[in-house]
Amino acid sequence: MSSRRNFLLSSAATAALAATPRTLRALAQLNIPIGLQLYTVRHLAETSDLATLLRQIHSIGYQEVESYSGLNKRPAAEFRAMITDAGLRVPSGHFDYVALRDSTDKQFAYAKEVGMQWVVCPMLPKPQWDSVEGFRTAAADFNKWGEYAKDHGLRFAFHNHNYEFQKFAAGTKPAVGYDVLINETDPALVSFEMDCYWITQSGNDPLAMMKRLGRRVRMLHLKDRQPGAVASQVMDADAEHFAEVGTGTIHWRAILEAAQKHDVEHYFVEQDSISGPPLDSIRTSYQNLQRILS
Repeated sequence: MSSRRNFLLSSAATAALAATPRTLRALAQLNIPIGLQLYTVRHLAETSDLATLLRQIHSIGYQEVESYSGLNKRPAAEFRAMITDAGLRVPSGHFDYVALRDSTDKQFAYAKEVGMQWVVCPMLPKPQWDSVEGFRTAAADFNKWGEYAKDHGLRFAFHNHNYEFQKFAAGTKPAVGYDVLINETDPALVSFEMDCYWITQSGNDPLAMMKRLGRRVRMLHLKDRQPGAVASQVMDADAEHFAEVGTGTIHWRAILEAAQKHDVEHYFVEQDSISGPPLDSIRTSYQNLQRILS
């Protein structure tokens, strides 16, 4: 199985290298905004002056930011003013699953007051990771939240990691959690924010997944993967091989070209952990993306 997976990934890489930059030039000419998931700089966001940090992010070139649950505790009007004053937009935010379940009205109201268009669930509660029933429960919740979002002028999406791709015994054939989320959610209500690193780390190909999901992929998370990393479906320290965009093994030209064809709306740099100064890291990713798009 591993040799077949390596062959598929190698084939995808060959196709990516052969991709023409014509569509990417069109992407750059359209001035598609590059955003930053603020979780990337969470240690600065939670311990220093957030308003100053947002201005620094904008000065690098980022035009959008995506919030996360740790920042969603700030007063909405104050948070929105900081983002606006920094010259940024905040089209999307990550909201905790349990918070969405237990205080749906409050979470969606907060998103709307801050100025978001997207409410994203970034992760299932860990007890739901290891059974088909856990994913079916999530799919039912996603449909409810997607309907709620639609009724309140917002949209709903789910952000993947790698644990969703483990296989479970279910009836006569194995079931995959991510398949349950795809098949048991309403495409008109539930979209996907595809994390290209975690798709790759799971042993899957972001290009193939984008083709499968089509226009259900509305946002991308962009972070790279170190050479020699071994694929896994378990989310633990052995799955963490993060690198700045353009410094690893993921073939961004083909991914960005496919994303434009599918009219992906938002592109967020994100890195779960960083070994050096965070601002240097996000600057490297931004500059490499500009080079790839040129």
